[in-house]
Order: sequence, then C-alpha cells, then structure tokens
Amino acid sequence: MAGKFYGVGVGPGDPELMTLKAKRILDQADIICTPKSKAGKDSIALSIVKEVVSTEGKIKDLVFPMTHDQERLDKFWNEAVDEIQAELESGQNVAFITLGDPLLYSTYIYVLERLQNRPMEVEIETVPGINSFSACAAAMNQPLAEKNETLSIIPAAYDYDDLEEILATFDNTVLMKVARNFDEVVAKLEKLEMKESSFYASKCGRSEELLTRDLDSLLGDELDYLSLVIAKQRGEE
Repeated sequence: MAGKFYGVGVGPGDPELMTLKAKRILDQADIICTPKSKAGKDSIALSIVKEVVSTEGKIKDLVFPMTHDQERLDKFWNEAVDEIQAELESGQNVAFITLGDPLLYSTYIYVLERLQNRPMEVEIETVPGINSFSACAAAMNQPLAEKNETLSIIPAAYDYDDLEEILATFDNTVLMKVARNFDEVVAKLEKLEMKESSFYASKCGRSEELLTRDLDSLLGDELDYLSLVIAKQRGEE
C-alpha cells in the first residue's frame, strides 16, 4: 500500500507559529523532504521544524536551483518527484515542508502538480501555514485590509511594467521577494505618495528579523531574498 503525501506549511519563521497539525504530521511522517536552492545550503524551513520536531533519520534534501531556465527547472522538479514517488510506493508517509503556506508562491505547487499527473494512486493532503505577510503585518500592528479596502499580492522579484498601476489601483499591496527590485519599488511608492505608509520586513519571526518604515535607509543595500514590502495606498488612519 502506498504511503500518504503531505505538503506542510511551517509558517513564516517563528517556530511557535507552526500549527499543531503541522507538528503532528511531521512527528508521524517517515520522510521529511526539504527543498533547497543548492546542495549543502541550510534550509530555513528545516531549521524551524528542528526546533519543535525530532527529525533524526527522516530528512531527504531536494535541490531546486534558483533559475529562470525552465528546462533545467523541469529536470530538477521531475527528479524530485521521482524520489518522492519511490518513497511513497515503498509505503512511506512523506511530508514536503515549505515556508509560509504551501499553496502561495511555493515550490510545493510544482511538486504537487507533477505528482497528481503521475499514474500512481496516492492520497495527498496539503496543510496550510501562516504566511509571511500576515506575520509581518501582525508584528507592525498594521491591518492588511479593513472595511471595503482591496488587497493585492504580487511577486516583486519579477519585472512588472504595470507595477505602478497595480499600486495605484489597490488600497493595500503586498510585494513579495522585493529585494531585487527594491530601489525601483521605493521610487514608485514615493511617486504615488505611498512611501510613508509602507514598511519593509525580512526574516520575520527569526533572530535576524528586520522591520522598518524607513525605506530610504535600505536603498542600495543587498537585501535578503526573503523580504517584502507592504504598501498602503490610502495611508494609515
């Protein structure tokens, strides 16, 4: 009998924000798959898990390089699913961990889609997790949206010709993975008079956490990949 596959969101960084269900499933799993951008690199998701779950003898590292080369990505994703399928077919229960929520800008999505397209029958359960922008908003005591306000979530790591239009259209905007285009984002926020009602956050819930409304102080800096900006179009009430 095939094992069961779980996609488990471990939250934004603070181990106390991992759900009880996530902990129970990881405690019971035979294999915990840990996505990494390259071999030998530490996994933030795994470091969170290790603070609350005994992982000895359970860890399987899966490498997913950070590249826009789709052919290369497909190769790594398919190889990862091959490994997961082999464990499942041997009867092992496999959990794939991911930061935040598994179904929001997560590597898990690509694994899930490929596994669902395989001919084998396998039970799959996705366990939601607290996402980074919810944790960051809570840390700053700033509502993500209230009353009839609108909210957009965009991956700012990519180029958007219509970014200014998006910022101007929505009352609140979460810009995920903003490091690469940070200076450009700040310039657009200033043009739209949104800079003063926006804030930057990185590694929320970790010892290296940085939260600031002084966006100008970060211009030209090498920012952490796991960083975001939450912008409020109407300003704070």
